[in-house]
Amino acid sequence: MANRLAAEHSPYLLQHKDNPVDWQPWGEAAFEQSRREDKPIFLSIGYSTCHWCHVMEHESFENPDVADVLNRSFVSIKVDREERPDVDRVYMTFVQATTGSGGWPMSVWLTPALEPFYGGTYFPPTSRWGRPGFAEVLEEIARVWREERDNVVRSAASIVERLRTFGARRGAAGAPEASVLAEATQAFEAAFDRRRGGFGHAPKFPRPSELLFLLREHARTGAEAPREMVLVTLRAMALGGMRDHIGGGFHRYSVDAEWRVPHFEKMLYDQAQLTLAYLEAAQLAHDPFYAEVAADTLAYVRRDLIDPAGGFYSAEDADSIPPEQAHEPAPHKSEGAFYIWRHDEIGTVLGPDADIVRMRYGILPDGNAPSDPQGEFTRKNLLYTARAVDDIAALTGRRPDEVERVLAEARAALLSVRSARPRPHLDDKILTAWNGLMIAAFARAGRVLDGSALYVEDARRAARFIRAALWRPDTGTLLRRYRQGEAGVDAYAEDYAYVIFGLLELFQADGDPEWLEWAMALQRRLDELFWDPVEGGWFSTTGRDRSVLLRLKEDYDGAEPAASSVAVLNLLTLSHLTDEASLSEKIERTFGMFASRASTEGRTVPMLLAALSAYHAGVPQVAIAGDPAADDTGALVDVVRRRYLPPAVFLPVLPAYQEALARLLPWTAALRMREGRATAYVCRDFACQAPTTSAEELASQLDALRA
Repeated sequence: MANRLAAEHSPYLLQHKDNPVDWQPWGEAAFEQSRREDKPIFLSIGYSTCHWCHVMEHESFENPDVADVLNRSFVSIKVDREERPDVDRVYMTFVQATTGSGGWPMSVWLTPALEPFYGGTYFPPTSRWGRPGFAEVLEEIARVWREERDNVVRSAASIVERLRTFGARRGAAGAPEASVLAEATQAFEAAFDRRRGGFGHAPKFPRPSELLFLLREHARTGAEAPREMVLVTLRAMALGGMRDHIGGGFHRYSVDAEWRVPHFEKMLYDQAQLTLAYLEAAQLAHDPFYAEVAADTLAYVRRDLIDPAGGFYSAEDADSIPPEQAHEPAPHKSEGAFYIWRHDEIGTVLGPDADIVRMRYGILPDGNAPSDPQGEFTRKNLLYTARAVDDIAALTGRRPDEVERVLAEARAALLSVRSARPRPHLDDKILTAWNGLMIAAFARAGRVLDGSALYVEDARRAARFIRAALWRPDTGTLLRRYRQGEAGVDAYAEDYAYVIFGLLELFQADGDPEWLEWAMALQRRLDELFWDPVEGGWFSTTGRDRSVLLRLKEDYDGAEPAASSVAVLNLLTLSHLTDEASLSEKIERTFGMFASRASTEGRTVPMLLAALSAYHAGVPQVAIAGDPAADDTGALVDVVRRRYLPPAVFLPVLPAYQEALARLLPWTAALRMREGRATAYVCRDFACQAPTTSAEELASQLDALRA
């Protein structure tokens, strides 16, 4: 019989609806039961594509004996961290503070007042690997609650009071000096893996915000070290096993230091941010390799993660049913089964061309996986780029272009075969924040890649979807989640900040002032709901939900950048489009709020440092007035496209939007075509150089910006 999660919309909660555990969603009904029955709460937090969440469910939550203990001694609550990052953030802060680490699944025990007193991440069913068994933990916590309740309650209340001081700091007077950026760059250099790319040792988690910061520092200073770290890392990631060489896109992280063995789940936010990093690398290095990786990643998103209505789905799981078990009555899912290949399969699919593909991707008869303690990859091959095309051509006696053709045809054939395998679970909820990042990636691709119109249209469709399905203009409310026709959960600061980011990129791609106008409206709402008028920066939550014990400011740019980091980047753009004084004040105060963190732990806030780099570099405006379909406009746009100018705001001034744009940004009224020809204006602080219709002159003006 289904438990009380059956009526929920979250794919993660629905995965647990048939557990024998009497799960409930986060809400007053569960809280009231805990108070009425005087039972502690067992809170389990995860997400639908989380591998170890699946493991713990199978080992413990599907076990009737474990369920009996939970149902007898606790009120059990399930939370989807992707729907409720506010709840997740509070209890992750507790778990990290008390255990020194965190992750998912997260397991936390709370008093009826929702105050945490014990927690951890994954618990095995019985004691192993130095971890206590889950059943034993439950019995001991139940005993302590019965026999030492007063101590537990006092301790929990004390812990919460200490947690309230986390992140409470007195900000500096203004933005840190540029020396902070140099110190952070040196910290990245010290951690850089010069042989293999990336930072630190295994496992290697890509944080695109690190790369975006370093790219900006190269642009600002001309230093070669930041450039080299980024290009080496991006190339290593794209050649290694973290990239899906058949279907495109990137897996979550690399288990090993060589980028060979991925953790196979695919997250939308990774695709978006890595696309941005590869696009910027393509502009900087003038190397088509990086542009091809970006285009390939977007092709994956377009094929597998776009909802017919225009929004983007959240993720694909790491686990799936192995093809050989597809017709068995009780198949067992395993990690990476959808993506890995046997040596003989390649021969069956590709025939005489199989050896070229085997050489390219390191495919061996006995499998190529490094140490695999669980045996899931035994005699299987994880694809990575093992040999260059020129080397394969030399070994096979074929021309390089012929090898390229064989590889392209083989990729299509392997994708067709793979598509018939049992697919990993698709988390088809649409999250506003992650869609904002993806809108930004598609819009930026429209400014950098060939086929720009298609990329911009995908960004437009997603923006229209968010506006129609998740924005309530009558109340000024943005919602966070949409799934199967139902929208819900009031948005958090990150939702507003990321969507504003996407809209500003879209405005710079197609020039339609409706995107800028909506971005400005969302910024006002973000400030009303989340801005801290005392210390500066934006809180993650509104503080209205009393069940969320702490109102925190995220100060870590992790897999997803902090809301304040993205918001200050947005304000840098907006402040160079409008002359609203309050924007500059918020920029200064936010930098001041996080000045200590940036100065002493710069590697933890790379997106904030990317904004600080732009702040010190200066933010020019580059406007092109002209018909977007005209050749002369295209010639000027191509000049901009070929240059890496990360702080610059690009302003397309299209005749169709000229009047509407001037109403929104009065200073643009003077930016008109000269003598019927497309005209470029290079400006700084709303003062422009002499307008030019010459591509050569525009190139000279832009190059002077970088001097």
